[in-house]
Amino acid sequence: MSSIAKPLALPHAEEQEDPREQLMHDPRSRGEMNDMVMESMHSTTWKYWTVTGILAVIVVVCLFYAWYYLIMQGLGVAGVNRPVYWGIFLVEVVFWIGISHAGTFISAILRVLKVEGRRPFTRAAELMTTFGLVQAGISVFLHMGRVWLSYWLIPFPNERGLWPDFHSPLMWDFMAISTYLLSSTMYLFLPLIPDMAMARDRSTGWRKAAYRILAIGFRGTEGEWKNLITAMNIFAFAIIPVMFSVHTIVSWDFAMASRPGWSSSVFGPYFVIGALHSGMAAVAIVLFLIRSTMKNMKYFLRPEHFDLLGKLMLMVSMAWAYFYFNDYIVSWYGGDKWEKIVQEFTEKGPLWYLWYAMLFFNIVVPFAVLWNKKWRQTPWLLAIVGLLINAGMWLERYIIIPETLTINRMPFTWRLYVPGVEIVLTIGNFAFFFLLYMLASRFLPLIPVWEVQEGHESHTLRKIGKASIPTLSDME
Repeated sequence: MSSIAKPLALPHAEEQEDPREQLMHDPRSRGEMNDMVMESMHSTTWKYWTVTGILAVIVVVCLFYAWYYLIMQGLGVAGVNRPVYWGIFLVEVVFWIGISHAGTFISAILRVLKVEGRRPFTRAAELMTTFGLVQAGISVFLHMGRVWLSYWLIPFPNERGLWPDFHSPLMWDFMAISTYLLSSTMYLFLPLIPDMAMARDRSTGWRKAAYRILAIGFRGTEGEWKNLITAMNIFAFAIIPVMFSVHTIVSWDFAMASRPGWSSSVFGPYFVIGALHSGMAAVAIVLFLIRSTMKNMKYFLRPEHFDLLGKLMLMVSMAWAYFYFNDYIVSWYGGDKWEKIVQEFTEKGPLWYLWYAMLFFNIVVPFAVLWNKKWRQTPWLLAIVGLLINAGMWLERYIIIPETLTINRMPFTWRLYVPGVEIVLTIGNFAFFFLLYMLASRFLPLIPVWEVQEGHESHTLRKIGKASIPTLSDME
């Protein structure tokens, strides 16, 4: 293995920072970093168990018991009715699939582009992909009502002669979610193997047995590393088109219907950008929580990483604003009176404040805050911006689905959607997501230690006179 060292581009003299403030130029021994990550996993206080217990109670009551109530009483207890047959359940499907896109974007695309700042937080983003898809799948089953018939979505022959309807958006969502969940879980597992081996060698009891199974015999030989890196590179390139195709399929759930407000040729890229917008904002929230609540995480998650994430959030918010107003202007200039009625209802109807709140959260807030480097590097402020962006993106999906469905070409059917048990189930959905994350934080290393160690080996400081010049070695 050979390496070529080259100086990194430096900012102007008045903007230079101490290289030691950057994670890649502040190395510690492998054993010390491994112990730091393991200590963060094993440090559980009464606060952790209290929050975990509260989330578990919310999940049991607001998700599972409310779901049982929905099944026993039927979809009549929900707000869905003519003409709004798609309510908050489908809002949640689109929202959670969008959240899941950030993991693939941050881990796969930034890996392909060799963005070094991605190293310490790829694992947190990849976990968010898997857990987000779990919530999306649950939301599909909630929307079905008669969940015991969900096997009808699976394309296999049966004694009734019934075959899945490939014209149904539910069939599309099943194929999209299952494909993305399988591929993203495999992509999560591959870089997890070396850290599972590290945890295996530093654990005892049931943890050691579990880590031994997950490490699949990894010992860190040169051949094993070569095969692992090759597999990760293949998956990184393969999963990117899967990511784009999944949310494009979700956009087709709407764009293929000849309904006012949905018949748009820009929905494909618009939905993909919206998914990245909400996903990266969610990563900012998760990283802030990890850094604030887990021991030793401030060494790995530094202001430079929040700065990188803030820049990505700003760029994506600009792209989202472009695609949103592109879609808006085409309908505004068009001659379809029903499209104009939908727009007028959105802007001046009884829920007009949702539209303005969506624009404020998704465009004004990131534009106003993320231009400032100091603000981008403030973890709690970036988390607040991420929280507001996710609120705005949830409202955007709510406007697209139940609010737009209110207006159709038969005015005598117009009826405003009023959610029922969906609100309780949504609370349970979010609580389940955070519960899964909290449980995973005490079993899986949230920091990919081996990637950070690899970054330390490729980044060095060269002494030129009295100055320390950062250099990066291309490992070949």
